[in-house]
Amino acid sequence: MNAKKLRKSHFETISGLSVEQCYSKEHLAKDLDEKVGMPGAYPFTRGVHDTMYRSKIWTMRQYAGFGTAKEANERYRYLLSQGTTGLSVAFDLPTQMGRDSDHALVVGEVGKVGVAISSVDDMKVLLDQIPLDQVSVSMTINATAAILLSFLLVVAEEQGVEWAKLRGTIQNDVLKEYVARGTYIYPPKEALRIITDIFGFCSKNVTGWNTISISGYHIREAGSTAVEEVAFTLADAIAYVQAAIDAGLAVDEFAPRLAFFFNCHNNFLEEVAKFRAARRMWAKIMKDRFGAKDPKSMMLRFHTQTAGSSLTAQQPHNNIMRTTLQALAAVFGGTQSLHTNSFDEALGLPTEDSALIALRTQQVIAYESGVADSVDPLAGSYLIESWTDRIEEKANEMIEYIDNLGGMVKAIEEGYPQRCIQKSAYDYQKKVESEEEIVVGVNKFTSENDPEIPVLKIDKSSEEDQVKRLKAYKSSRDKAALEKSLKALSEVVQTDGNIMAAIVECARSRATLGEISDVLRTHFGEYHESLTI
Repeated sequence: MNAKKLRKSHFETISGLSVEQCYSKEHLAKDLDEKVGMPGAYPFTRGVHDTMYRSKIWTMRQYAGFGTAKEANERYRYLLSQGTTGLSVAFDLPTQMGRDSDHALVVGEVGKVGVAISSVDDMKVLLDQIPLDQVSVSMTINATAAILLSFLLVVAEEQGVEWAKLRGTIQNDVLKEYVARGTYIYPPKEALRIITDIFGFCSKNVTGWNTISISGYHIREAGSTAVEEVAFTLADAIAYVQAAIDAGLAVDEFAPRLAFFFNCHNNFLEEVAKFRAARRMWAKIMKDRFGAKDPKSMMLRFHTQTAGSSLTAQQPHNNIMRTTLQALAAVFGGTQSLHTNSFDEALGLPTEDSALIALRTQQVIAYESGVADSVDPLAGSYLIESWTDRIEEKANEMIEYIDNLGGMVKAIEEGYPQRCIQKSAYDYQKKVESEEEIVVGVNKFTSENDPEIPVLKIDKSSEEDQVKRLKAYKSSRDKAALEKSLKALSEVVQTDGNIMAAIVECARSRATLGEISDVLRTHFGEYHESLTI
């Protein structure tokens, strides 16, 4: 009897994991029960809480921000009125790079890829009529995270909201900027000092705040595989934990407020296994490597965003299906919060209508599909458990290699993660061009007449209004108080004092983002990558 002809000579995931024709109990580890455990218990393979979504649906965040603070605030209030349960703030490039909106180098970039925030006043407008003691605020900000958090703390003070009641996250993950994204300012050593000072300050003063969201998202967007995303993200996390311990912080003092941020790509089953593997790996790292005793220190709590790099400008409505599958995989993987990309994001910033469809996608999954009613429903699957083990094994091998290089900072300086990501991105692109990987509407099932999609455009007047407001803000301040606070920051930077506390004082005196960043630039310098990778 002739064997049936297969569609491919070799089956593998988009990350290159080989796929068997059929999985059975022979593919399962002998210590499966110990490795899988129960939800809410070490090693947290099945989830960080025992009841998961039976008690509380994941936080539905929609990443948004554009133009001025007033324009972004209107979008946030609209999303909240439609059922979003947490804000996720996108900042423009000048804000990410520590430049005020009126700086000569940023003309034409103000408010383009996110909202422009140069001052406490901007932050106040951004959060107008948003109850900070009720709504969780996530801020995708890294090199200037301490400054943006300080602005938010001052706004909360002036709203009468106690810091202890604030809930939210700053991304604050600078190491991945050197690897995959590029919005760094200071050299790695100095950047790590700022981060550990944030850990120390918030562990005493802003106890409900997640002080870092260690991000694999951008690593994956840059072209990494699922295994590389897990390995490099956890290697970054190891570097942060070690830096905090070296700075004198006790691991169980700060580790419960660490959070993670992952991508969810197109291969549904691989992504589910990836999340489960990462959760188990982190529990073991914290317990065995760092001696954590508090179970909360061992919990990998994470936010997920669907894969922006998977969105296509061709046949953009297909992106709705891609996003739905990715969101579903994140839920099966046990995410704590979720952002679903809008279908038009390969063309421009999402419109109000497309953002609403993205939010409704989450709501249909949560309330109509039934997948939120049982915890880790794919546990015990021959394939899922096998892939969870394989991803863990391969990612651990990469972390061991990074350890042997001297840690993640040393690996970044030598260009190791950058080279891996570039190779993976190149290999995938070759597969698309050869049609070994099919992208519907791009290299197969194409059409001549794609529908015309309305695109959100930022009017030039938004930048003009922002600059005008900022100049008025700068001229209205108490100059003596401003200069005193900036001088105090300059002095503390030259000691081992806590930088975060000094930055909060600068924010209270109405120092701008650029003014605070420039003090740090003066003492820390700027990082310029000089590697040939």
